[in-house]
Amino acid sequence: MKLNDAVFGALFLALSLLVLWTIGSYPKIPGQNIGPAAFPGVAASVLALCSLLLIVQGLRARSREASPWWQRGEWTTRPAQLIAFAVTVGGLLLYVLASERIGFIATGIVMLGSLMLALRVRLAAALIVAVASTLVIHFAFYKGLRVPLPWGVLPVLY
Repeated sequence: MKLNDAVFGALFLALSLLVLWTIGSYPKIPGQNIGPAAFPGVAASVLALCSLLLIVQGLRARSREASPWWQRGEWTTRPAQLIAFAVTVGGLLLYVLASERIGFIATGIVMLGSLMLALRVRLAAALIVAVASTLVIHFAFYKGLRVPLPWGVLPVLY
């Protein structure tokens, strides 16, 4: 599936404007020049700039050639790719809806394992990579970045 760059640019521009509007209500930290809105603001500003470039590029390409706004790709006719796409979307929905109850580690293993199996990775390799990747990601966020990820059904290990 191929979308014109102007379509993606418009979507990303809307996202960046939403982020910039949202961070306007973030509180200021007394005595500090940089508050909680600094990093999201810089990221959203860069995204807005890149979005404008995408829109210009997409409109130029559309004026040069009669390319459609949306074109169905070859992969949409292949069942294996459609299954992998559905597993990806389903895994994201699983995380959003169930990670608080189930926990990050269990949800991550299920998500990564099922995606790798949908992509026809061998079962042993899929399980090893899913478990190892999830634990590394959890450790990096929980210990390194101090992001409190949900434990769910697992007891707090450390």
